[in-house]
Amino acid sequence: MAEKMAMAKAINESLRRALEEDPKVLVMGEDVGKLGGVFRVTDGLQKDFGESRVIDTPLAESGIVGTAIGLALRGYRPVVEIQFDGFVFPAYDQIVTQLAKMHARSLGKVKMPVVVRIPYGGGIGAVEHHSESPEALFAHVAGLKVVSPSNASDAYWMMQQAIQSDDPVIYFEPKRRYWDKAEVDAEAIPAPLHKAQVVRAGTDLTLAAYGPMVKLCQEAADAAAEEGKSLEVLDLRSVSPLDFDAIQASVEKTRHLVVVHEAPVFFGSGGEIAARITERCFYHLEAPVLRVGGYHAPYPPARLEEEYLPDLDRVLDAVDRSLAF
Repeated sequence: MAEKMAMAKAINESLRRALEEDPKVLVMGEDVGKLGGVFRVTDGLQKDFGESRVIDTPLAESGIVGTAIGLALRGYRPVVEIQFDGFVFPAYDQIVTQLAKMHARSLGKVKMPVVVRIPYGGGIGAVEHHSESPEALFAHVAGLKVVSPSNASDAYWMMQQAIQSDDPVIYFEPKRRYWDKAEVDAEAIPAPLHKAQVVRAGTDLTLAAYGPMVKLCQEAADAAAEEGKSLEVLDLRSVSPLDFDAIQASVEKTRHLVVVHEAPVFFGSGGEIAARITERCFYHLEAPVLRVGGYHAPYPPARLEEEYLPDLDRVLDAVDRSLAF
């Protein structure tokens, strides 16, 4: 039966299931063991599975990912945690030059079943390097899968699918949604990992988002409905690969598209979506594809993050501008 749980709990349950079902699955990271992670996502796992399977590592992100690559070469399926989004950059070299390339470098002989968990995004009032959204940097790298769940059910199942993947998966967890609850059915048949989902049907305009912004887009659709506007909300779920077929199908129906993400608009994933959908749907679109996101500036102090992050007014303003064409 389905159980209502927070996203953090859903990820914990998914990791627990993977550890139970496959002795080759390992969990690694800073404070993931005795502490249970700074967000308690791995709480209780070391107690139940031991220090050889849930491993507290030194504060060395490059070493964590490098060790995971070595373990994958030996047949393990490591799940590594980068404690905060801004801490991933010491490991960026390992991820993009080794983890992402090993499969191609070996002409397909070597698999890299590594999951890199990254809590990301703002909305929690954290200091610098704790609230960033670097997903576009990884989506640009061939050989990496990049996904981000928006709800507890997807968090559970997408983690299962990421661990089972023979390719490396960068798994972005929207930290501001860790405590949002939803029904999770551990016996359900999940959607494919890289398949977008329509979470609200509409006819006038499509809002496409992933991770932390899906809930905001649903709130925008509710607000727009009060003014007689019917907005479709599309949860992309995967940033690389992107489900362009699903976006195209929605845009062919609504003829308007607004892409929403926390990351800066400049060179963000929304730019790739806008370009590709313009190519595919040029004769269906009644307005340019618009983008809503963060500003092209370093992430601000907590007291200013509400001004930096996309909010309801900025999404609705983009909706109004699109529908005014």
